Amino acid sequence: MKLILGSASPRRLEILKQANIVPVKIIPADIDEEPKAGELPIKYCERIALEKVNAISGGADEIILTADTTVSVGRRIMGKPKDPDEAIKFLKLLSGRRHKVITAIAVKNAQEIRKKSVISSVKFKNLSSHDIDYYISSGEWKGKAGGYAIQGLCSEFIPWISGSYSGVVGLPIAQTISLLKSLGWTP
Repeated sequence: MKLILGSASPRRLEILKQANIVPVKIIPADIDEEPKAGELPIKYCERIALEKVNAISGGADEIILTADTTVSVGRRIMGKPKDPDEAIKFLKLLSGRRHKVITAIAVKNAQEIRKKSVISSVKFKNLSSHDIDYYISSGEWKGKAGGYAIQGLCSEFIPWISGSYSGVVGLPIAQTISLLKSLGWTP
């Protein structure tokens, strides 16, 4: 079975490569990722991963892999910040608190679709205005759910996580490999 990655995320591709998995094609799904009114974070994340996998056509010998990562504080969904002001709001909200990072994975072959969600807890230290200004000026927040990258400069702000580190980055690799194998993929 050939693997198609339905994501433009360089982080997801890097996680796959670290596990010696190289997709034959990368086809980013073009869908509306706007949350629905009142939608809970896990339901939102799962819906987006499924919409992505359904937006990509594959052949009989292909498996399509998509994922979505969402940061949530309570019932609030924190997607990718639109601008530096929103990124600052996100960091202030995360400062000194625990939050959830949900990554939903969807895989599809010619016969069926399977999905799995992985939820991790992440704790931020109390951020000073200097911490926030420094991080915002780096630009690293751009294109990141919740406005941060755990694997980058923001790592100094995170004293602990509980769950899947690779899931917080964008693709929980152990669960991803298990799902792929369940649909007939072999390394």
